[in-house]
Amino acid sequence: MGLFDFIKNQFIEVIEWTDNTTDTMVYRFPVENKEIKMGAQLTVRESQLAVFVNEGVIADVFYPGRYILSTQNMPIITKLKSWKFGFDSPFKAEVYFVNSKQFTDQKWGTSNPIMMRDSEFGMLRLRGYGIYSYGVTNAEIFLKELFGTNQQFDIESISGQLKRTILSGITDLLGEAKIPALDLAMNYDELSEQAKNKLQPKFYEFGFELKTLIIENLSLPEEVEKVLDKRTSMGVLGNLNQYTQYQAAEAIRDAAQNTSGIAGAGVSIGAGAAIGNIMAESLKGNSPSQDTSVNSTVKCPHCHSQVLNNHKFCPECGKPLEQLKNKCNKCGVDIDSNAKFCPECGQAQNLEKLCSKCSAKMSPNAKFCPECGSANN
Repeated sequence: MGLFDFIKNQFIEVIEWTDNTTDTMVYRFPVENKEIKMGAQLTVRESQLAVFVNEGVIADVFYPGRYILSTQNMPIITKLKSWKFGFDSPFKAEVYFVNSKQFTDQKWGTSNPIMMRDSEFGMLRLRGYGIYSYGVTNAEIFLKELFGTNQQFDIESISGQLKRTILSGITDLLGEAKIPALDLAMNYDELSEQAKNKLQPKFYEFGFELKTLIIENLSLPEEVEKVLDKRTSMGVLGNLNQYTQYQAAEAIRDAAQNTSGIAGAGVSIGAGAAIGNIMAESLKGNSPSQDTSVNSTVKCPHCHSQVLNNHKFCPECGKPLEQLKNKCNKCGVDIDSNAKFCPECGQAQNLEKLCSKCSAKMSPNAKFCPECGSANN
């Protein structure tokens, strides 16, 4: 070492670190021969911690602020060195600046599917991804467990370990939660919060705090998605008979547009026959000609002619098809107009009542003649 370098090393030092990166977690301050002078100035900025390491042992941790290094504000290192002469000589030590800010937008994702037992689909293989953020909260644990004596440490040095820890925790959480696969999407927030609380102790072991953990997506296997698509299609289609009719009509139209010649015509005839069978099956039971409710007949209560049951009047006699009802002379219940005795009380009924104008037979309680419409009291 030259004379100039020797004199330069005796000047009062300013120990600080300005980070121009976004991923550096720890930086070791370069001091010549690791000699820190009495009265050296230490500047610790916000989102930083300064850690003094003496002979491989953590001596002091300084939080944001400005310090003048002396025996008064370094009691631990004074005890370690047992200075007897007022801390006047340089001593060997190392200064590590720890970045305590929050490292955001850290991505995690499944490299292999997560096995899950579902009550509806059985065994499933899920894939998922999301983001998380964390920061250093205990610099001593972090330096002891991870950093060691490296010159520099960034987030890539620990990202693999953290991602695998997150995947292990989420896999275990999904198995314990037993949420149906179809309901996973509505529980992302709850699962994210539970996963964060579950993984927090693991992060504390490294001196970190897990600030946030977000599950962005848990995707189902392709075969399960196809089943769900089919279920959705069936729900949208609604009436499958109508859909079959529509499909058959579309097939007939496509076959009619076939212009591939004689060979194609033969194929079209065969296809047309098959389509016709399908069409007949799809229409079976929907044709009005087979509707028993439309084609059935009833007997006219007046002239006893057979009349379709959807008619209201007899086409032979013109009288209404509904069975006329009388009131019992004694108990007043409804009885058939042709009944001679009441089915409730057994009272004989007076069936002989003639119209005062046309002498047509009338029911005993009728007020108007069903033949001429004259009023009868």
